[in-house]
Amino acid sequence: MRRPQLDIQLKTPDQIEKMRAAGLVVAEALRRMREAVAPGVSTAELDAIAESTIRAAGATPSFKGYHGFPASICSSVNEQVVHAIPAPTQVLRDGDVISVDCGAVLHGWHGDAAITVGVGEVEPALLTMAAVAEDAMWAGIAAAARSVAGGRGRLTDISHAIEAAVRKGGRYGIVDGYGGHGIGTEMHQDPHVLNHGRPGRGPRLLPGMALAIEPMITLGSPRTVELADGWTVVTRDGSRAVHVEHTMALLPDGVWVLTAPDGGRERLGDLVTARQPAVTA
Repeated sequence: MRRPQLDIQLKTPDQIEKMRAAGLVVAEALRRMREAVAPGVSTAELDAIAESTIRAAGATPSFKGYHGFPASICSSVNEQVVHAIPAPTQVLRDGDVISVDCGAVLHGWHGDAAITVGVGEVEPALLTMAAVAEDAMWAGIAAAARSVAGGRGRLTDISHAIEAAVRKGGRYGIVDGYGGHGIGTEMHQDPHVLNHGRPGRGPRLLPGMALAIEPMITLGSPRTVELADGWTVVTRDGSRAVHVEHTMALLPDGVWVLTAPDGGRERLGDLVTARQPAVTA
């Protein structure tokens, strides 16, 4: 099924199950990279961990070769916001903050998620900013779940919830021009999901929608510049940035966070669909 105008792909419950499998591959790759982050580790080493994890699961890195991108992850350090290319020469240092974005495609279906990790001893302000971005992401996901349950939700309900959570958290820049997206049989699909805006606008939120929700915020200006490599996006004023992301799907009885090992249960509780089994110790 496809919605007109924006060409939004609606998935069946069985297709969402397939996306969940891809999402769990991404979750495992991110878990292993989180454990590996430390002073002295290069971003190329993290990329190798991601690729080996994804391929061992029978999946393919979504990013590698995408419009010519040369790696399996985007590894954005400090003032780098998104799309930074891993390199053996980019070695993590104590006090850095790194955002790792990772995608995998399994049996034709994509998962996409990102984490921000501090390296060694990190300034408390950076850790706070990362927590604010994380809270904002979950606020957007929760807004989507409630909107579907109410039957009147619109896409920008997500955007508004993200922005409100960021503003509540402090004085941060919400990065201009970048945001979340639809996802499914392609990594990037309609609709684009802004991280700011008034509620009640855009297409209706319906069961079968799958969206990647990804706040990007900075300690300074929200304006960015793309570097000469054609990929790496940095803050114009050199301020630090963070980026987090989960892929979620909407079902008639709730939301399923496909790239969260627990499906989102810890953060969302009863908003999570019954198709996500309860996680037991």
